[in-house]
Amino acid sequence: MPNAFPRLQPLGDAALLVELGSGIDPDLNRRVHALAARLMAAPLPGVVEIVPAYASALIHYDPLVLDFTDLEAWAIAALDGLSAASFPPRRVEIPVCYGGADGPDLEFVAAHAGLTPAAVIRLHSAAEYTVYMMGFQPGFPYLGGLNPAIAAPRLPTPRTRVPAGSVGIAGNQTGIYPSQSPGGWRLIGRTDLRLFDPSADPPCLLNPGDIIRFVPVTPC
Repeated sequence: MPNAFPRLQPLGDAALLVELGSGIDPDLNRRVHALAARLMAAPLPGVVEIVPAYASALIHYDPLVLDFTDLEAWAIAALDGLSAASFPPRRVEIPVCYGGADGPDLEFVAAHAGLTPAAVIRLHSAAEYTVYMMGFQPGFPYLGGLNPAIAAPRLPTPRTRVPAGSVGIAGNQTGIYPSQSPGGWRLIGRTDLRLFDPSADPPCLLNPGDIIRFVPVTPC
């Protein structure tokens, strides 16, 4: 069956993709992080990096050190008895100043949803979000769990400058910009927490699999 999961396949000549399913689903994503944690707990010599995503984990390796057959057997063994329950998530609170100069798109998101800005803040801060994966820039968390009532389209033209710490919405996801950069997400607030610090150990405040809550801060 070509669509049967789990599915393992080489990706180029120095990576193995382990797919546990398809789509965006919190239980599936927790299994991905459970697999990544199990693999990272006992890495083979030659394994360079393990990158969890929505429904898969990508294992980068050095083919001059590690044979693909041994890598594949190691990954298959790690799948045995795997469950989401084997990966207890870390919980993190993110203080956010919503609206005003820190959230210039809050009014748009509210109008798009047919709600007041206060209702958008209430719905956004009431949910628990899973860090499905990191990407776009170092420390940027793609968060699942946004209430569909406040989903909003991206900007038709991205901003050339989005301040570090900005909290945005794009489609049915929310996220936080760790560093100043261009971006097209609808900005509804900002946090003073530093999400990425290259001099810190670890450099990223958040990790894939974390559960976060946004906490409104007043006054901003």
